[in-house]
Amino acid sequence: MYDLLKSTAKMPTTPVKAKRVSTFQEFESNTSDAWDAGEDDDELLAMAAESLNSEVVMETANRVLRNHSQRQGRPTLQEGPELQQKPRPEAEPPSPPSGDLRLVKSVSESHTSCPAESASDAAPLQRSQSLPHAATVTLGGTSDPSTLGSSALSEREASRLDKFKQLLAGPNTDLEELRKLSWSGIPKPVRPMTWKLLSGYLPANVDRRPATLQRKQKEYFAFIEHYYDSRNDEVHQDTYRQVGILSLFRMLPEVLCLIFERILFIWAIRHPASGYVQGINDLVTPFFVVFICEYIEAEEVDTVDVSGVPAEVLRNIEADTYWCMSKLLDGIQDNYTFAQPGIQMKVKMLEELVSRIDEQVHRHLDQHEVRYLQFAFRWMNNLLMREVPLRCTIRLWDTYQSEPEGFSHFHLYVCAAFLVRWRKEILEEKDFQELLLFLQNLPTAHWDDEDISLLLAEAYRLKFAFADAPNHYKK
Repeated sequence: MYDLLKSTAKMPTTPVKAKRVSTFQEFESNTSDAWDAGEDDDELLAMAAESLNSEVVMETANRVLRNHSQRQGRPTLQEGPELQQKPRPEAEPPSPPSGDLRLVKSVSESHTSCPAESASDAAPLQRSQSLPHAATVTLGGTSDPSTLGSSALSEREASRLDKFKQLLAGPNTDLEELRKLSWSGIPKPVRPMTWKLLSGYLPANVDRRPATLQRKQKEYFAFIEHYYDSRNDEVHQDTYRQVGILSLFRMLPEVLCLIFERILFIWAIRHPASGYVQGINDLVTPFFVVFICEYIEAEEVDTVDVSGVPAEVLRNIEADTYWCMSKLLDGIQDNYTFAQPGIQMKVKMLEELVSRIDEQVHRHLDQHEVRYLQFAFRWMNNLLMREVPLRCTIRLWDTYQSEPEGFSHFHLYVCAAFLVRWRKEILEEKDFQELLLFLQNLPTAHWDDEDISLLLAEAYRLKFAFADAPNHYKK
């Protein structure tokens, strides 16, 4: 058994308030060590139907968050000037045009309840923080799981799983319906195939999938034969050395070091515009874990044991991981080209967006000379993987793969919601060093699917309330 998250543990840094960083390259050189180491758900899925009016969608998302806050017996965060609206009767969202768009809480992972962090009355996404170890709050509003009725819950899970299986069975999977159903989380048994379809790795036609899978796996290992032996050639030595350092840092078993090393090296050689950039390594892990869990029983996705998995199965998982990671990177490759312009742009967009969402938080960061690049670079570079547990990353990626431009565009709104989620703690910090250390080491160790569901609900609301914000820098 080993912990895959050792490789993505957040590396604490000690900020020094010496002078303002003027360039991206200067900042990167100064901080490079940080990167080395029930009801609401029905409304949320209705929002995923693109035909809905954006005003109704925003109002629905607001109501989801407000209802959750009321069930927890705490006030919601007061909205800023841009979010305040004139009082009007609540309107129910129109019926979806087709299909069953009911959304249920993700049942993809079973997790152990843990005591949460300190209470916060102001944050809109804050869960009840004073619950005992055995009592967690569900999106349905019941704090004691025993009152839910185990048979009813299992029927709900079974019904939803059955819908996925029917869609996946074909003969031609309706990818739009699959996206709508996946937005709220994908059940663990069907997640591997669903991710392969949503990423564009496999075709919608069920009869074509086996041949496509075989062809792509064969193609990947042809790359291994063609390129991997050149890893010690002078032209590729630097790339291989960087990847090799990563393998040592991960402290993984030799078989997995080799798998990750080959995936990253082959991708870097085949994408010379970017080559290997730290951060790409993190994006391998969710795909590998999801695909390996098809062959092993793991209570927690954070820790897996592959010792009993046949070598041939590992080979196929390696190839599948490579292709799905490549599909993801196709949409965000400018994050990893020279000087990483995509990340620079996204950090600027985030700053602009937060200044409109929560001017007080934005002003507080500015007054204490905390620059967004100092904490949000990693959020963009690693897609929040180093900020939340792996189980939460996997749940988050269910939705990212269901959203148009989920990893490139919707991620921006998730980051904005993530920052504002900690507004109470941020505003309480009056020291530059303590504030930056907090932002670089957020207390998310006990987060679970509910926290991610609330984060996504807030992000979806922001997407419609501030849809033009990211365009500010597109000139």
